[in-house]
Amino acid sequence: MDQQDDIPFCPGPDPATRKPAFEMPLGACDTHFHVFPTGYENRYAPDRSYTPPPAEITDYQHLASTLGLERGVVIQPSVFAEDNAATLEVSAANPERLRAVVSVTKEVTDAELEAFHAAGARGIRVNVVDSGGMTFPTVDDAIAFTARIADLGWHIEFLAHVEMFEDIGALLAASKVPVVFGHLGYTNARKGVDDLGFHRFLGAFREGRTWVKLTGPYRISNVDGPPYADVQGMADALIEANPFRLVWGSDWPHVRQPGFMPNDGALLDMLSYWGCDAALRHQILVENPALLYGFPDQRG
Repeated sequence: MDQQDDIPFCPGPDPATRKPAFEMPLGACDTHFHVFPTGYENRYAPDRSYTPPPAEITDYQHLASTLGLERGVVIQPSVFAEDNAATLEVSAANPERLRAVVSVTKEVTDAELEAFHAAGARGIRVNVVDSGGMTFPTVDDAIAFTARIADLGWHIEFLAHVEMFEDIGALLAASKVPVVFGHLGYTNARKGVDDLGFHRFLGAFREGRTWVKLTGPYRISNVDGPPYADVQGMADALIEANPFRLVWGSDWPHVRQPGFMPNDGALLDMLSYWGCDAALRHQILVENPALLYGFPDQRG
C-alpha cells in the first residue's frame, strides 16, 4: 500500500474488555462499530485522515460477547470512502444480528442500493468531518439524495458538529428519511449545553425530528478518561429531551484516539453514570435500535 507519511497510524483498542457493571438486557445492540479486515488495506482512500489498526470481525465478536451485546450495526468508516465491501461482508454474513450503514455517491444505482439492502444496509453515512467520508458535493446534496432511499426504509446518518448548522430545522424538514447524528451531536463539551447551536439542535431533538447516538464521549470531552464528567450536562439534556430517539454505540475500535484508550466496558457503564435505570437502558439498547434498524423488538 502506498502509505503517505503525513497520515497518522491509530493505536489499537484496549484488548482486555471488561463486563459492564449492570445486567445487559436481551437483544442489546451496539449501533456503531467499524471493521478494518486484514487484506483490505489496498482499498483505503489515499486522502484519508488516518490509517486504522487491523480490526477483524472475530475481534469484535469477542468484545460483543464479553459485553453482552447480541446485535450490532457496522458503520462504514471514512477510510473506505464509498467502497462498502468490507462493511457489507460483515453484515451479510449475519443477517439476524447485524445491520450496516454504508456510504454512497449520487451515482449509485437503484440496483446497487437494493443489493446493499439485501446485504443488511439500513442507512447511508455522511461524514463531513473526516477526509474520505463526505461522498456528496454538499450537505444539501446528501439531503436531496434521501428521496432515493425513502422507499427502502433507510435513514441518513451524519458525523457533523451540530452547532454548525444555523438552520437545523430546515435541514431536517428537507430530509425524506430519519436523520441520525453521532457522538452526542459532536459538539465539544467546552461549549456545552449553553451553546446556541447545540440549543437549536436540542430543540429539534426534543420534538422528535432527529435521532442521536450516545457514542464517543471521549471525542467531545476535554478530560482524559472516563467518566468524562464534562460531557454529563449534554448527555443529561439529551436523555431528558427525548429518550425515545437515543441509541448507544461503542465506536470500536476507537480510531483517531491518540490519548487514553477507554475500555469498552467503561463506555457502556456511561449509561448508568448518566442516570439511566434498567428501563431506560432497555429503551436505549433494545427498543430504539430495533425501530431504527429493523430488528425484531424484544421486550422483557
